[in-house]
Amino acid sequence: MKLALGTAIVVLVVLLWELARPHLRRMLAGYAQMLAEHRRRSALQGYDPGRELRAEQRARALLRSCVEESDWAMYRDLGFLRVWGAIGDRAQESPAYAYLIYPHKPIVAYVPATGELLNEYCVAFPDHSRPYGSARLPDSDDVLAKWMALNADERRLIGEANMHLPGRQVDPARVAADLSRLASWDRRRSQSADGSVRAA
Repeated sequence: MKLALGTAIVVLVVLLWELARPHLRRMLAGYAQMLAEHRRRSALQGYDPGRELRAEQRARALLRSCVEESDWAMYRDLGFLRVWGAIGDRAQESPAYAYLIYPHKPIVAYVPATGELLNEYCVAFPDHSRPYGSARLPDSDDVLAKWMALNADERRLIGEANMHLPGRQVDPARVAADLSRLASWDRRRSQSADGSVRAA
């Protein structure tokens, strides 16, 4: 009798569980969805769509205050910076190599005399301070961080970067076009400077 009663109770519990399980599953799924929606809304309440734009404007002002006027004009006009290479033979009149610094792209090394691409150096400077949006620095801050690192300790930056052959992340055709734009930009600046000297 006790065995039959115990078996009946176990069977009843199993049946009740089977009947209640879909309902419990729906309740848990609904709760998880409500929790996710609550988190999303909480995050959006503190998000300011103009934050990214203001951050980039501040970054551009900082970059302008740190680099030479000609470098700032290059970045403003062309969207990248050139840094002359400092490692190697300093007796040469012109540097044997230089770098192009793009926002959020590898640093591209090239030979100024020929335009030959040498390597790409992948370095990243994530922004760990911002609670909203991307973990990436604003474009101008990323360029400034690379510029400072190259000027402060070129050998270390290049030694620690992930080096790749040209074309891995930056299209060589784009770099060639940018080098052509840079050469034209240099010529215009040089002619403008000559004109100013003659006028004086």
